[in-house]
Amino acid sequence: MPIDPKEWAEQFPEFLVEAETLLAKSEECLSHLQLISNDKDAIDCMLSSLLKLASKAEALALAAVSEFSLHIHGLLSHAQNQMDLHDEALDALKDCLTLMAWQLELIDQTTGQLSLDDSEQTSLIEAFAFQVGQSQFQPLCHFKPFRLVSFSERQA
Repeated sequence: MPIDPKEWAEQFPEFLVEAETLLAKSEECLSHLQLISNDKDAIDCMLSSLLKLASKAEALALAAVSEFSLHIHGLLSHAQNQMDLHDEALDALKDCLTLMAWQLELIDQTTGQLSLDDSEQTSLIEAFAFQVGQSQFQPLCHFKPFRLVSFSERQA
């Protein structure tokens, strides 16, 4: 269901603060991983932050941010069980987080539009996927690894 423009305008500033906080937390986790590769707590913290960010973005119909977060989440989740997060993988992950930070700054606060094509997202996701041994990458527009479930649905 589309969100009412007035309601969106009221909720966006709060979203932006939360999104920046979640992204900063992810970046802190990344810094920790650069010191201690494959630290499960740091990975779990980053996974949680990315999933929360995706959920918050989805609630405001910010598909580009939501899907990008879910892609990173899915690749990182799979990678932690399959391999070592080596320096090149962490650098690719850092590039993804940097782009996401730029995207948050570039969202039009009136319309909610992000006037960028998804080619940079796609290339960064492909680079991260390659670094974590995922050769079967699916383009952003077709990839929905998780269905966001409301709290009431989880209780049912």
